[in-house]
Amino acid sequence: MNIRKSIILRVRVAFLIIGVFAFAVLARIVILQTVDDRKWARLAEEIDLKYRTVKATRGNIYSDNGSLLATSLPSYRVAFDPTIARDEVYKKGIDSLALKLSYHFNDRSREYYKRKINDARIAKKQYVILNRRLIKYQEKKEMANWPIFREGRLKGGVIFEKLDRRYRPFSYLGYRTVGFVNDNNDGAGLEYSFNKYLSGKDGKALYQKMAGGKWRPLHDGSEVRPVEGYDIHTTINVNLQDVTESALLNALEDHDADYGCAIVMEVSTGEIKAISNLTKNKKYNDYREVFNYGVQGLAEPGSTFKLASMIALLEDSKLKLTDSINTGNGTYKFYNHNMIDHKPGGYGTISVKQAFEYSSNIAISKMVYNQFGSDPQRYIDYINSFGLSQPLGFQMIGEGIPKIKNPSDKSWSGITLPWMSIGYELELTPLQLLTFYNAIANDGKSIRPIIVKSISQADKEIKYFDSRVLKKKICSAKTLKEVKSLLEGVVENGTAKNIKNKYYKIAGKTGTAQKLVNGRYTRQYSTSFVGYFPAENPQYSCIIVIDKPKGFRQYGSNVAAPVFKEIADKIYALDLELHAPYIAMQDTESGIFPVIKAGNREDLQRICDELSIPNKASSSEEWVKARLKDNAVLWTTDEIAPEVVPDVLGMTLRDAIFLLENQGMQVSHKGRGRITKQSILPGQKLSKGSRISLTLG
Repeated sequence: MNIRKSIILRVRVAFLIIGVFAFAVLARIVILQTVDDRKWARLAEEIDLKYRTVKATRGNIYSDNGSLLATSLPSYRVAFDPTIARDEVYKKGIDSLALKLSYHFNDRSREYYKRKINDARIAKKQYVILNRRLIKYQEKKEMANWPIFREGRLKGGVIFEKLDRRYRPFSYLGYRTVGFVNDNNDGAGLEYSFNKYLSGKDGKALYQKMAGGKWRPLHDGSEVRPVEGYDIHTTINVNLQDVTESALLNALEDHDADYGCAIVMEVSTGEIKAISNLTKNKKYNDYREVFNYGVQGLAEPGSTFKLASMIALLEDSKLKLTDSINTGNGTYKFYNHNMIDHKPGGYGTISVKQAFEYSSNIAISKMVYNQFGSDPQRYIDYINSFGLSQPLGFQMIGEGIPKIKNPSDKSWSGITLPWMSIGYELELTPLQLLTFYNAIANDGKSIRPIIVKSISQADKEIKYFDSRVLKKKICSAKTLKEVKSLLEGVVENGTAKNIKNKYYKIAGKTGTAQKLVNGRYTRQYSTSFVGYFPAENPQYSCIIVIDKPKGFRQYGSNVAAPVFKEIADKIYALDLELHAPYIAMQDTESGIFPVIKAGNREDLQRICDELSIPNKASSSEEWVKARLKDNAVLWTTDEIAPEVVPDVLGMTLRDAIFLLENQGMQVSHKGRGRITKQSILPGQKLSKGSRISLTLG
């Protein structure tokens, strides 16, 4: 064999060996990635490193005035790597460190902590949790200056692991409304509904698994920092929420009811100012927020639905509120079912207005059946046009879907229309019914309620939510005026006259619905009251629902209506803008100054000086009032605020017209002399272009 052939043979053998080796390596890689993948992954988890999620700090939830409803507060777990500190640092500081740990946590002796740390150092444990109790930020700052710890993480070995905890400054106030999100990203309320904004973006960091299954952060510079969540700003008013929850809880306890809900809404904006849902916990005999009945709880509304029936009747016919209807002796048969009025012996012949005020089932059912019995779909079309058959598209997840039958449904029967007209054989949520009543208070304009106004990051607004108009007019102006008088009449003369008061008017409707159990109506009731106040200038609408009250009081008038009044009274007391201004009238002082009362300071001073009447000023304001002091005229401030109706009592007509017209008002007058009466009282909110009448004498 020559040299050339020998070299070629050796090269071929070498290539063959390399090829076999490469194939073996490739085969091993395939086996590792397929056959043994799980085995080695499991092994890596036990002995190796792993990137783990670092939770982002969750955004805050604020009330309407910026008070915190929910926030994330940082807490820290104190851990330690006793192997890092140099011997001289460790020996010098271990006694003092153990003593400080013992004093701070107050649960173990100094010897315990010293032994625990020494044992870990000898065993070369790189991660020891010193105490299970979490510490706050101020405690962390203090501990960072302790012996050994003051050397820092890299030289001293101290590890402060940050753990965010959700904190509610107002504790259980609005608990279900604020809600929660658990580790599986399930939850309820605002926390769950706005989770994608609140949660932020999680980061990642490298961790090493230690003995006992614990993970230690390595802080190697490869961390991906989390991005904090956005803040949400709600429409909830903390004071009104407290008032609402307190009133509802007292009523539930008083009547031993199963559950209840209360919602307060601002009429013009649709903003939810308070919402409370309380359920009886039979085990502990108390009430807790476990389900949002106001938004999710579908139920037969009962007599509160009669408002929808009355609007349909008034829109579809020439019915007058003064028309009469015979209700008989309190029992009326539709097919083979008896309709019954609550009053024993019945109401006899009453007017349409009285039928609504007394909540006569027979009267409402007869009128609806007579008007729509031959074409019930026309009645359903009205209900649909009011927006009652569709969900509101509320901002919180889980809104109940209304259940309104149609004549084409298999469950529709001959008695469906009369029973539906008084609030049976259909289901609505309290919020959907409140939105309907709120439209009446809002001059017929139906608006979608909102509970979150905006989303922000620090001071930057990311998203803004405004009330959306669902329907500009749910009925004609004539019908609107008539149903407003009906709702006021319920409180003035009807089933809710027990909540009538002399300070402000309430408009609303009581409801008492029998509970359907196993397909049969029982003598258990769901009571309700829904309405608005003050009736003459509605600012707030409110609904109260109390389910299965016990005792002899089981009707909407004496269970739910008083809760409405208690809430309304407290809101009226808190909101001074609802009050008619009180004008403290000054007694006319007898003596030598019978006509000097109020006006332009320079003009009045000039007159007094010409007549040699002693006078002096306590103010340099342009407009003043006259007071008698020490046998002289004292000019005092008559402040003219830019957004309220000025006080022109006692002024000349010229001065009064000058002031009022400069404020944008249209003035009419009668009589002669000085102003003795003004039709719009001083201090009321000014409306540009409004008319004011002055009386002189």
